[in-house]
Amino acid sequence: MPSTNNICKEAPARDKWISNGGQSMKTVTLAAAMVLAMSTFAFAQDKCYHDAMTQAAMNECAGASLKKSDKKLNELYTQIEARLKDDANTEKLLVRAQRDWTKFRDAECNFQTSQAAGGSMLPMLIAQCMDGLTQSRLKAFEGYLKCEEGDMSCPVPAAN
Repeated sequence: MPSTNNICKEAPARDKWISNGGQSMKTVTLAAAMVLAMSTFAFAQDKCYHDAMTQAAMNECAGASLKKSDKKLNELYTQIEARLKDDANTEKLLVRAQRDWTKFRDAECNFQTSQAAGGSMLPMLIAQCMDGLTQSRLKAFEGYLKCEEGDMSCPVPAAN
């Protein structure tokens, strides 16, 4: 049977990790979301990357995937905007949130890829990062479009 003294000695470290304002948990959650988004990206792009024989071709694969994700994001954004047409205040919040999210995505990906600055891989890495974050944003938008009538935790009204 394990000694309770060992358990008590381990608790402060665990409690410190949990009580640091949630930063560690937020970091772990963000990292997990990025891994899942990137694995989805990687699966969808296997053929393109398999056929790519140069870095320029791999950069094109990443760019094409981002373009496809961005197009889907814009389609969902338009659907959300249509549902908010009778609520100008919430529509303004959507516009601001999307602008801020785009700034965050760009800044985050510039940060994440900073070690590759000046290298031929940089365009691919930035596109992959942006695509991963865009995939996460797509999931959020898809959730907004599935809101049920009366769900006060959802900013988008249910479909009529």
